[in-house]
Parts: sequence; structure tokens; C-alpha cells
Amino acid sequence: MIKQRAIEISESPVMANVTYNDIPVYIQMVSDKDETARIFPIDDPQDEKEVNLSSLIEH
Repeated sequence: MIKQRAIEISESPVMANVTYNDIPVYIQMVSDKDETARIFPIDDPQDEKEVNLSSLIEH
């Protein structure tokens, strides 16, 4: 996923269909410094992690 699109999704009030390793996730924030995003699975908000944007897929 490109950085600008990830930022748009993270700032939008509308939930986008994004997955990480085939798991639906919520993009919490996108790093200003590198190509990473803070995400968590939709069904497990406590499981936050930072991942490369290239590993996120929008459906």
C-alpha cells in the first residue's frame, strides 16, 4: 500500500477493507519517518503492532 493511501484510510471515518496476513485490520496511524503503520486486528484491539506498508492490502 502506498503511504498517502494509508494516511487517507487512517484519517477517514469510513472503515476500509484492509488486511495484514489475510487478517482484517484497522490502521491506527502512519509513520511520518518511514514506510510503516501502527495497526491492530479489528477483532483484537489490544494486539497492536507496527508493520511495513507494503504488507498491507486494501480490498
